[in-house]
Amino acid sequence: MSDQLPPRTTNDAGIPAPSDEYSLSVGPDGPLLLHDHYLIQKMAQFNRERVPERVVHAKGSGAFGYFEVTADVTPWTSAAFLSAVGKRTPVLARFSTVAGEQGFADTVRDPRGFALKFYTETGNYDLVGNNTPIFFVRDPSKFQDFIRSQKRMGDTGMRSNNAQWDFWSLSPEAIHQVTVLMSDRGTPRTYRHMNGYGSHTFMWVNAGGERFWVKYHFKTEQGIQNFTDAEAAAMASQDPDYHRRDLREAIAQNDFPAWRLEMQIMPFADAANYRFNPFDLTKVWPHADYPPVTVGRLVLDRNPANFFAEIEQASFEPSNMVPGIGPSPDKMLLGRMFSYPDAHRYRIGTNYLQLPVNRPQAPVHTYTKDGAMRYEHSGDQPVYAPNSYGGPQAAPEYAAEPTWSADGEFVRSAYQLHAEDDDFGQVGTLYRTTFSATDREHLISNIVGHMSQGVERPIQERALTLWRKVDADLGERIAQGLGLAAPSPVAD
Repeated sequence: MSDQLPPRTTNDAGIPAPSDEYSLSVGPDGPLLLHDHYLIQKMAQFNRERVPERVVHAKGSGAFGYFEVTADVTPWTSAAFLSAVGKRTPVLARFSTVAGEQGFADTVRDPRGFALKFYTETGNYDLVGNNTPIFFVRDPSKFQDFIRSQKRMGDTGMRSNNAQWDFWSLSPEAIHQVTVLMSDRGTPRTYRHMNGYGSHTFMWVNAGGERFWVKYHFKTEQGIQNFTDAEAAAMASQDPDYHRRDLREAIAQNDFPAWRLEMQIMPFADAANYRFNPFDLTKVWPHADYPPVTVGRLVLDRNPANFFAEIEQASFEPSNMVPGIGPSPDKMLLGRMFSYPDAHRYRIGTNYLQLPVNRPQAPVHTYTKDGAMRYEHSGDQPVYAPNSYGGPQAAPEYAAEPTWSADGEFVRSAYQLHAEDDDFGQVGTLYRTTFSATDREHLISNIVGHMSQGVERPIQERALTLWRKVDADLGERIAQGLGLAAPSPVAD
């Protein structure tokens, strides 16, 4: 024990607390007083300590570490964090069961989530997978129904084997994953002794724009170890937090768990005629067709300092893909790209990406604003784009996004122009042929009045250039109203 005096208790505003034991009352036996602000804060905060648990993957654990590149992958991807052998990137990993709630036993028969957040120099890259390379369904329309068949029934509040098998027997695509689940791989001995898979097919794009289909396989260096059904049931009774405890204790004892990343890489053109649909989440690519290539190593070497702040509030979203990596036509992946961030906004708040565990280590320059619990802000910077005041601008060098469209690439562009397409022709017709003389007078008066109130002269001149293109007479009359006889040259 230290001889140093402990710090003084304060409330959450930093104000010293007069007592850790006694409430403020009228005499020793009288009623409590509403203005005991410290007591009120303690009770109100306690009532709000929990956030909604995850609908899926509620019970889990995690740790921090790093990913190290061990082989040159630049022929396949331009992702910055994979750009050089020996390069290390900080990582957060979260492991979980799928169907149970927060108090679920760790060792029950269930798939295990295997989620990774790479804090890269070009933003967070999230890889959200499982300990199996396949899944129960291939279309996101069935995902909610599948999960509900695994959760508690509405009438009894209990889980139902009958509901599970009812769904599975009506969904033949599930039989591959059910086979893995019902084997001993459905009851891994620890998180450290199981593999992790990205499961989906993803796209890698190299610096030359060449595209590849890829699958991620994190192979445990501890070796695969599983419980039998009887052993898993016994451990569920003996220690419901067994996996959580094992991971934490291993790292605390410097027995750092590690996984070897192996990639399956398919040339882009192969997908069209491959013997299986390569984007079907219920299928694997046989290793004989696309042998795994070892490219990196994942090591977990630091436990969370605060489980709620760093694990429970951690958010993972498949839509977080850095330049050089993109999605595939895998329908489940495309559905998850919406579902996951939407779930985080509901569960932990609109500004969940500003929480320390989720905050990118790369600089953030965004036009999003406000919302509950907003912490970071842009100060006096513009909150809209385009703007004339130095706000962030898009990066056209990333305009060639990873795409796979068979009948034309996905593009970010304006409409294809037709014979009379421009932004001014129909407006001029409206002004000249539909508006009455009074309408035209009021239009000009309203425009001049509005633009005379706080609009800077360069912006007035830029707007006047547009009005002149609508109609020369309209532009001239607005110019006269603003005291601008002739427009100054303004860059487009």
